[in-house]
Amino acid sequence: MRLVVAALLVGFVVAGMGDGWWSSPSAEPVVQDFLLDWQQQSYAAAATWTTGQPTAVATALKDAYRQLDAASFFLSMGHIQQHGKTATASFSANVDLGQNGAPWIYEGHFPLHLTPSGWKIAWSPSVINPALRPGLHLAMVSTTPPRQPLLDAEGRPLQTLSTAFVAGVRPNQVKSPQATANALGRATGIDPTEIQGWILAASRKQFTELVTLQPAQFRPIAHILRKVPDLIIHRVKVRLFTSIAPAVVGTVGTEASSALRSQGIAYRPGATVGLSGLQQHYQSYLTGTPTTKVVAETATGHQVQVLKTWKGRTPTAVHTTIEGGLQSAAARTVASAPGSAAIVAMQASTGHILAVAEHSAGGMPPIDALAGHYLPGGAFTIVSTAALLDSGLQVNTVIPCVPVNPVGGRNFRNIPAEPNLGEKPTFAVDFAHSCGTAFAGLTLRSGMRDDLAAAVKRFGLGATWQLPLPSFSGQVEDPAGVAQLAAATMGQGSVQVSPLTMAAVAAQVDSGIWRQPLLVTKPDPQHSQQARFSATTMASLRSLMRKAVRSGAGRRADIRGLPVHGQVGTASLGGTGRHQRWATWFVGYRGDTAFAVLEITGSPRTSAAPLAAKFLRAAPGR
Repeated sequence: MRLVVAALLVGFVVAGMGDGWWSSPSAEPVVQDFLLDWQQQSYAAAATWTTGQPTAVATALKDAYRQLDAASFFLSMGHIQQHGKTATASFSANVDLGQNGAPWIYEGHFPLHLTPSGWKIAWSPSVINPALRPGLHLAMVSTTPPRQPLLDAEGRPLQTLSTAFVAGVRPNQVKSPQATANALGRATGIDPTEIQGWILAASRKQFTELVTLQPAQFRPIAHILRKVPDLIIHRVKVRLFTSIAPAVVGTVGTEASSALRSQGIAYRPGATVGLSGLQQHYQSYLTGTPTTKVVAETATGHQVQVLKTWKGRTPTAVHTTIEGGLQSAAARTVASAPGSAAIVAMQASTGHILAVAEHSAGGMPPIDALAGHYLPGGAFTIVSTAALLDSGLQVNTVIPCVPVNPVGGRNFRNIPAEPNLGEKPTFAVDFAHSCGTAFAGLTLRSGMRDDLAAAVKRFGLGATWQLPLPSFSGQVEDPAGVAQLAAATMGQGSVQVSPLTMAAVAAQVDSGIWRQPLLVTKPDPQHSQQARFSATTMASLRSLMRKAVRSGAGRRADIRGLPVHGQVGTASLGGTGRHQRWATWFVGYRGDTAFAVLEITGSPRTSAAPLAAKFLRAAPGR
């Protein structure tokens, strides 16, 4: 380390002594040598310049900043006032506390006496800092504010209480900070030198948390932790690790998380880090910054004086649009599905996302409610129908529903196969039964390519969303020919959507306006982008979706109360034989709640409509 020494010119003070005159030697060299030795951590040498007992002084100088876990310190000599055989020297201390913050800078001073052997510093603890006296020492008290919650639309925490284990110490009871730190570091992977620094710097009497562990982290190392010298373990309940909306909330790591180190966040007792979801996106809002104090305290931990305070930033709760009751209903519903399943619900009139639930079953592909890419199958005919209606197609137009329809050199089939709808089914009947081959044939209409592209845009597919989480607004590639256009119209080929995409589609049919999905209202709500179809088109589409539930392929979603509107869809996700997987959909709305249900199954005959009905029955007030 380097000593910063201010060059001073100190004049000699001439004092009368009896019958003669003599000049006292300058105290400056002694002050400079003392500060230099202290700066260079030559504590024994520094002690020789004082009147104190050498070993005691050396220990006091060594422990002074070590007790603060200082990374480094710099000492600068200031003015010296000398009067005969006495002098007072001032200095400036710049102490780096190693907390990625501003250093602690203070002004110190100490008296000197001229002795027969030269100038000596009159020793007392106040030489280190003016606030110290016998029996006091420096300590650093860092208060990490509790991580703030993510709140639902009514201001209730989305996190639920869960068990955690807090391991810590009372520093005045730790016989060997190094032994405790080494043993805890080996068990948790935290750098032992950092643990030791916090033990040394903490208030002596106060319980100091060192690490918080989830049960899954604690159990494998519990027997090791119980052997860590002087470690105290508390079992507590926290709102930190579990949530009713894990797909939105995400997960949190604590002091032992490697994510802290990878993100450059210094180890700090009580520190937490968002690992995914909104916990990660709003990390700085939810955690704020700690308040740190340097204090003078007694051996028992009683704070006598606060010497310096660095006030932290208060953390802020994040307010979401999630509706707690509806979210719980969605979570229970998807958990009951035999396959992987997801539900996204939105408030049609506002675009607020009310629920996001997903359940990935063993042996099935994982599912992603917000950012997944899936073929929508017949559920996409909501979009295709809007394009057809906007171009003038009448719902009573007779459109054959055939088992196989060759379009553009490709044979299109209904999945699953539909029962015979008669010789002359109307378009309304075709829609109600999600007859894909009827839609494939309609792509031969003049201008269908442009009409579909316009409808895709007005439904917001492919739009840039400003959600704080990864999400997918859908994608429909420009068809290269008639066959690709037919596939797209049926929700096949290049069409890709997420459950969130389709919930937004249903919301637009319900309200008549496309609104950008909104998940967070505070701290940074985003404004909705809006698009419309004609009122006539939307009215006709609502009537068709009601017919699909009342008497068509979605009839198993028809429940008492407010009418349910919707459409079903099935699409292959690949695989062969018993390993083939299918995406089955129900997309619709009831009242002001629009939703999309996606179930991944092993059979194209499975319908998502019963799962939708189960969700609606469980939904409070709907």
